[in-house]
Amino acid sequence: MSTATSGTRAATQDPPATPPPARRVPWARLPGTTLIWLFVAFCAFAFLFMLLSSLKSSFNVLNHPFRLPTELKFSNWSKAWHDGGFGPAFVNSVLVVAIAATGTVLIASPAAYVLGRNQGRVSGGVSLYFVLGLGIPMQIIVLPLYSIMAKLHLIDNLAGLIVLYIVVNLPFTVYLLMSFFATLPGELEEAAALDGVGPAMTFWRIMLPLAKGGLVTALILVAISCWNETFLALMFLQTNDNFTLPLALVNFLTQQQFTGEDFGVMFAGVSIAVLPMLALYAWLGRRITEGLTLGAGK
Repeated sequence: MSTATSGTRAATQDPPATPPPARRVPWARLPGTTLIWLFVAFCAFAFLFMLLSSLKSSFNVLNHPFRLPTELKFSNWSKAWHDGGFGPAFVNSVLVVAIAATGTVLIASPAAYVLGRNQGRVSGGVSLYFVLGLGIPMQIIVLPLYSIMAKLHLIDNLAGLIVLYIVVNLPFTVYLLMSFFATLPGELEEAAALDGVGPAMTFWRIMLPLAKGGLVTALILVAISCWNETFLALMFLQTNDNFTLPLALVNFLTQQQFTGEDFGVMFAGVSIAVLPMLALYAWLGRRITEGLTLGAGK
């Protein structure tokens, strides 16, 4: 009896655990990983060089570019802000970017919702127009845009620039948000319809909050694009009072060629233009990555 019991116990015992397989070294990824880290190191070096140079005198920038500053010249930042015109340009950029990014997302959301939830032949044809809008070079349509804006008296006007930014960023924003709305559960729309809720209220109260990740991602990407945009601002803005930060930087560099180049002040102006978007990306960069991954994965 004991022999049979011991045999039964031995048969019911789990087999010995096999050791985990040895982790393979991804040698194929090593060149790409190395290039990525080299690029990251270069960007970090350029960022530190910009900040340190903005605190140096012009003599030290030219003669000792890689030496740490012996005396911090915060006056470079004050001179760039007041004398270089970066103060008013910063306010203009914040105003234009905030309104343009918010307006783009508000206008694109209903269109993306309709196109994303109705995958028919008609909606597919309309979606194709938005996709085609992504591939049209701005240099081709700038002259017709200038003619239209001139007739509307929106040349050298921040309101006109805001309208242009919204129009230009609509195709990308609609195409980005379509993937988010297409993956939302249809049962919620059916339940809202049974409760007597109309399509408009279903979108605003139910579906739009569920796509908050995609909306935040689109808002940040459009804001970064508008903040760094130079070509349209250069074409449609003419007076210094309406300049945005990229135009103020170009104008300041042009002035320095005739009045004597102060490289410390130049780097301070570049830092004023670059740091806000770097801070925004450092704060919400993970949200951007999660939003893009969520939209692609679903």
